[in-house]
Formats: sequence, structure tokens, C-alpha cells
Amino acid sequence: MPLNRQWVLRKRPQGLVQHDDLELIESPTPDLKDGEVLIRTIYLSLDPTNRTWMNDSVGYLPPVGLGDVMRGLTLGEIEDSRSDRFRTGDIVTTAMGGWADYGVVPDTGVSKVHRAPGLPLTANMSVMGMTGMTAYFGVTDVLRPTPGQVMVISAAAGAVGSIAGQIAKQKGAHVIGIAGGPDKCRWLVEDLGFDAAIDYKGEDVGEALDRLAPNGVDLNFENVGGDIMVAVWNRLNIGARMAVCGMVSAYNATKRPPTPDLSRLITHRMTMQGFLVMDYSPRAREMVAELGPWLAEGKVKWKVHVDNGLERAVTSLNRLFTGDHDGKLLVRVSEEPAA
Repeated sequence: MPLNRQWVLRKRPQGLVQHDDLELIESPTPDLKDGEVLIRTIYLSLDPTNRTWMNDSVGYLPPVGLGDVMRGLTLGEIEDSRSDRFRTGDIVTTAMGGWADYGVVPDTGVSKVHRAPGLPLTANMSVMGMTGMTAYFGVTDVLRPTPGQVMVISAAAGAVGSIAGQIAKQKGAHVIGIAGGPDKCRWLVEDLGFDAAIDYKGEDVGEALDRLAPNGVDLNFENVGGDIMVAVWNRLNIGARMAVCGMVSAYNATKRPPTPDLSRLITHRMTMQGFLVMDYSPRAREMVAELGPWLAEGKVKWKVHVDNGLERAVTSLNRLFTGDHDGKLLVRVSEEPAA
């Protein structure tokens, strides 16, 4: 069995993750037991939720323990199998392999990848994977836009936000994205078809919303929290709906970011709903059936940012919080197999 590099959590980070918060160790890969598979990691998905798992706090999954391999969603190739369900050469995804070159995983924690014709393998970690499902169901199931409604999306140039905005456009919404920097805002409007974009680094978000949405905001796909969320919240209309997907502003914060005045929920009869993509996994085919044709027709576009090398995972993770990336963030751990 091969030697295995693994990132192990050593300390609870304070603010941005530092290199001594985790340690890259090398150890032998254990022999397979019945019902297990050996997966060589090809791509590691980096997501804001990775940072929350490093904290010693209650979440939808327990925190990663000190001394444990860092948790993460991976796509890889099965190199050895003692399972009746999978064979050598299968391309699969799992959340049980972690930040490592290899994962020894029970077959119950593995899903086979069905490659979409004409799309690269990275699509299964982005627009046709958990990212696409998050965007799709956040828009279609939680927000349910109707033609002409004004939707605001924070972190709109990120993996989820950029796809969510395009789905909302297909449903007839008037979409305003909030992103960091003129280049990202230009991409949202000129390439993805957003109606407008706000550069939160260069202008006051509230003032920009007053200009771009003078009649208020009907729908909010919230990824950030903090001051940006407050600015949108204060402009939500009566009967508005908010889908809370993430709170990126809080994940590295050493003090709690500003929160909105919840009395507006009552006065404006609003709906505020948090959601997790794992709740929608059984409905993945719904997403594929509608989103797939939009991709094929060029109505929805997507982007990935790929860093090379497992050893760069910690540095790469911080890109999520500095904004130094576009679209879905991945680490290529090893080469793709020949098609």
C-alpha cells in the first residue's frame, strides 16, 4: 500500500488559517478490509464550511478533532477495492477521504461519478456537483423567484453565487450581484448576464442598492452575513424571502459581525430560511434535468480555480476569505486518469 500524505488539524485557528494550525504528515496507508476501497485523490474541494469545521463549535457536522485528518469533499479514482459495489478505475466522490493523497473509505461513504458529456471532470466538483445543487435548490426551492422580482446575491462571483444568479435569470428575476472588485463585477454583468453588480470594496453597498433597486429587494441569496447582509436586510420588501446559504464574514472573525434587526421579520412579514445542500441530495436528478440543458445551450456558465499540490491546501483555503480566486476553488492532488 502507498505512503499517504495527510493534513492533520493541530490547533483551532484564530482568524485566517495559519500553516502551524495544521501539519502535513506522512504515514503508511492501512490495508483494506472487506467493504472498503482505496481512493487516490484527484481533486480536493475547498469550501467555506471547511473553516467552520476547524472551530470547536456546534454545527451541522461535528468539528474536526485535534489530531484528526482534515475533513473535505474529494473526487478520486479507486486504485484497490474489496467492495462488490466498486471496482478499480471507478471515478468517485467521498467526504470521508479528507485532505490526503489517499483515502481508505467504506463503500457506503462513496458515490460513483457520472461524467456529463462534453464537460470536464471538474464539473462534477462544481456546476454538476454539490455547488450546482446548492445554487439550484437555494433559488428554485427556497427563494422561488417569479418574473420581475429583484434578487440580490452576496459573494456573487463565488462558486455558488455565480451559478445561483444565472439560474435566477433563467427564472425571470432581476439579479443584482455583490462582489469584490471591478473585474469580478464586470464578469457578472458582461459574461454571466446579471442585471447589475456592486463592488463592495469600492462603493457603499446600501447606497448602491438604493440606486439599483429603488423599489426595494424581494429576494436575497445570502452567502456573507455581517455588514453586507445588514445593508440588504434593511431594503427587503414586505413579503421578501431570504435564503441563508453561508455566513463567510463570521468564519474567520475574532468578534461577532453585525447582525440585522430581526423585528423587520415581523413588520415586513418576511421569510428567512437556512438550508443545507445535503438535504437535497436525493433530488439531484431534478437539478441535472433542468441545469444540464442550460449548460449545453450556454445559458449558464461556470468557472473553476485550480491550485496544484496537496501541500498548498492551507494557503489555497484562505483564498476563500481574501477573494483571491474566481468561481469554484479546487486543489489538484494528482493527475486525472486518461479519458
